[in-house]
Amino acid sequence: MDTALALLAQSGQAPPAGEPGSPAWLQGLIDGLCQLSSRDALTGLANRRHFESVLARELDRVARAGEPALLLLLDIDHFKKINDTHGHHTGDQVLKAVAEELQHCVRPMDTVARIGGEEFAVALPNCPPAFGPMVAERMRARIERCQIAVGLAQPISVTVSLGGAFAPQWVRSNLTLWLERADKQLYRAKGSGRNRAEFEPAAVSQVSAEEKGLLFGNTRFDEDME
Repeated sequence: MDTALALLAQSGQAPPAGEPGSPAWLQGLIDGLCQLSSRDALTGLANRRHFESVLARELDRVARAGEPALLLLLDIDHFKKINDTHGHHTGDQVLKAVAEELQHCVRPMDTVARIGGEEFAVALPNCPPAFGPMVAERMRARIERCQIAVGLAQPISVTVSLGGAFAPQWVRSNLTLWLERADKQLYRAKGSGRNRAEFEPAAVSQVSAEEKGLLFGNTRFDEDME
């Protein structure tokens, strides 16, 4: 019990309400620990483990229902320079500010996560391809406008680079392939000058050979398609 309460306190969560040891208090403790296991301690966003489970469920839904789904990956530009110049405390303030701005740009059904260092990700179910660039630009512009307070020093601003990829509809894809596609676009954005968003050239992703194998397995149909 003491260890669980200490973990909640370290993450900034309040202790469970009610009489210690009561059923309601115990349930609150369990709920708090469950949330802790799925959240990034610094920003309060979903962590990588939880985000990957969200993507897996979304891929299953896309394969069954054919509805479009967008994955966005974001990197804070020149984040190492921020840490080196202003210190890691300022870097933490920047991460929290970017997380807050991203949450203002999404719908309740969307999931925003911090998946490592200065990298964030957003899963957007039922997002038509025409809306993808609009959503990414809204995120980019909002973060660029944000003035981040860092104690008594002058507020600073940052920019982000984004890469987006849509899950191929009606195809049994996998998590690794989807992340690789979005990551490739993120690196295109960085290579093109940063502070921009890049998407796969086609609005609907081309089906890769590996995804074709996942779709058709060892049937005769895949041989007929070649």
